[in-house]
Amino acid sequence: MIDRDLPADAFEALDAHIAKAAAEAPVNATRVHSGAALETLIPAVPEMVGGSADLTGSNNTLVKGMGAFDAPDYAGRYVHWGVREHGMAAAMNGMALHGGVIPYSGTFLAFADYSRPAIRMAALQGIRVIHVLTHDSIGLGEDGPTHQPVEHLASLRAMPNLYVFRPADAVEAAECWRVALSLKASPSVMALSRQKTPAVRTAPAGENLCARGAYELAPAEGGEARVSLFGSGTEVAIALAARDRLQAQGVPTRVISVPCFERFFEQDAAYRESVVGRAPVRVAVEAAVRQGWDALIGEAGGFVGMTGFGASAPFERLYQAFGITPEAVVAAAEARL
Repeated sequence: MIDRDLPADAFEALDAHIAKAAAEAPVNATRVHSGAALETLIPAVPEMVGGSADLTGSNNTLVKGMGAFDAPDYAGRYVHWGVREHGMAAAMNGMALHGGVIPYSGTFLAFADYSRPAIRMAALQGIRVIHVLTHDSIGLGEDGPTHQPVEHLASLRAMPNLYVFRPADAVEAAECWRVALSLKASPSVMALSRQKTPAVRTAPAGENLCARGAYELAPAEGGEARVSLFGSGTEVAIALAARDRLQAQGVPTRVISVPCFERFFEQDAAYRESVVGRAPVRVAVEAAVRQGWDALIGEAGGFVGMTGFGASAPFERLYQAFGITPEAVVAAAEARL
């Protein structure tokens, strides 16, 4: 544990969970899928210590049987930090620096601003802490724009040595947890949704595709791809729906899931080129600002996302109101064909 090595069987139950998720294709919020992955990891990795900043019920970070770490009995593995995101993140750093502990904790993605100095120190010091940041877009709905992160993914992705994971479904959530726990000298962020989303990975991959950072999820049919669609998290399902529409119009279209920019840019040039592809039209969709996506789609690429703050309404209405829809993705592609 002090050497930051994981138990030999750390991922045995997680791998079985991934196989089951691929077969059953559960529809749920990615925060729920993350919690399901933790249910397999907590018994297998005893050095994991969890917690939340007064949002346990929302973050899905507590696994049954963990027990509270609190006076007079410190045998528990879950810390109720209270509303003190910076203090929580700083304490997690201290735990990781001591060694023998892998701390993770939860809050809303918009509240990462409070944790940011400590997250930056973890990246600078090269320590393994994992921040579970839920309610990752305007899709959180009625809490409104104060709680709806639009710039946070881009700003966290800009931080050196920080890995930002935004999984699309149960399989990707579990794969991202495996990668995060394997990073001995880097902190990670798990950006997870409040709203439900369909499964996108429904066939065994044979490898952890999220470890590559980005991968072709759906190939073009009927000829060489004319359009490449990129997305992360809950918007991968939107890209897949747009692909169906474009394919029906006779436009060969492929979809690339991008769960982690940082992992993708670490891949060799040949792999990166194969994922980006040679389609003349590239469009990305993410319920956030465009910044950072040009590295994949180029300045001439299309982007369907946010240019301002959100609003208070059910997530279905918000996605329609702000134009984050399959129809908008199709229109962005057609405008460039």
